[in-house]
Amino acid sequence: MKANPAVPSAYQNILGIRFFTGSAEEAVQIGMQGGLVVVPAAPALVELQTNEQYREAVYHADLAITDSGLMVLIWQILTGKKLARVSGLKYLKLLFELKALQTRESVLWIMPNAAARNQNLAWLRSQGYDFTEADCYLAPNYSGGGIVDDALLAMVAERRPKHIVVCLGGGTQERLGFMLKQKCGFRPSIHCIGAAIGFLTGNQVRIPTWADKFFLGWLFRCWSEPGKFIPRYWRACRLVPMMIRYRENPPKLLA
Repeated sequence: MKANPAVPSAYQNILGIRFFTGSAEEAVQIGMQGGLVVVPAAPALVELQTNEQYREAVYHADLAITDSGLMVLIWQILTGKKLARVSGLKYLKLLFELKALQTRESVLWIMPNAAARNQNLAWLRSQGYDFTEADCYLAPNYSGGGIVDDALLAMVAERRPKHIVVCLGGGTQERLGFMLKQKCGFRPSIHCIGAAIGFLTGNQVRIPTWADKFFLGWLFRCWSEPGKFIPRYWRACRLVPMMIRYRENPPKLLA
């Protein structure tokens, strides 16, 4: 795939993805206007060379934010240019602060399982939101290829939510969000925020604001569940040679 064409100064192509480089507040305002919002983390970015469906999803997103502290740091070392980092956690907090997710009828939550749904709903209720199980969709275990989910599409068609918040893992949520963008028949805001809500609800280890600001969220996750996260972030180190080689350009898709 060819690199995206030249873009305004508020954006920067990295590995072929058109990343927004403005403030978190500006990113949220754009995301609220509709379209697919992706938050690519380093462990998912390395799939650009091996997962064609993930690659297609992030290249066709309407907004990609600079969640990966590793990516931002490597870019600064390679180019001398400092990028503003907007984490998925910061993005989600601002959505809540702006009351964008306040009305039940306007939001559909896509959750990974019943346990996460129940914990997330309990936290939302403690914050004054009245979401129920009827406002959530439990995602099945999607295969590694393209995603088709007729049950979800039927629910979206019936509810026609203004916001769809996808709380799945990186690599899957982007593919699901892209399918919804293509097939739902209208233009909701599809926020692929992954584990971000889990940091607020306690389903994931809580990351202090200062740690998120200084790119240390990965360290807290590794400390909380080393067997799960150390291998994941170790694989993410492949992002370094990818960025050295390709910089602004899409990496070669491996056979």
